[in-house]
Amino acid sequence: MDISNTDTPTVTDNNERRHSIRPCHETDYPSIVALWERSVRATHEFLTEDDILEIKSKLASEYFPAVDIHILDVDGKPGGFIGMAGNKIEMLFVDSFCQGKGCGTALFDFAIGKGAKLVDVNEQNPAALVFYRSKGFRSVDRTPTDDAGRPFPILHLSL
Repeated sequence: MDISNTDTPTVTDNNERRHSIRPCHETDYPSIVALWERSVRATHEFLTEDDILEIKSKLASEYFPAVDIHILDVDGKPGGFIGMAGNKIEMLFVDSFCQGKGCGTALFDFAIGKGAKLVDVNEQNPAALVFYRSKGFRSVDRTPTDDAGRPFPILHLSL
């Protein structure tokens, strides 16, 4: 996979699909909310239906506006997105058709280029933990609940 070092890099995978990373706009929110939900349902088995619906209801109104989001488009369709606040990755979600194809790595590399050094991971999401550890992140702290007080331990990772 080849990625340039610009604000809107173009990526080509081995199947010659065209990927690009671009800033998110409010008009993108419906498509990335849907992408978020598909990704979460595939990877966050510990969340209840009520948890998913509660979080989903706050994405466009609270969570997305609080971070700098960039979308990875694959052949013109959102394949994943990353949200950062300062030097912290606040969210990284990849659609199922992009998983295992370098899309998460492309978004991660983009964030590192923007100065990312911190990320929080749900302890019950072992795939995310393996991903970030493979990129050099190490656990520096653990909290027993998430930001909303739900009983989902959070691992705080740092480069």
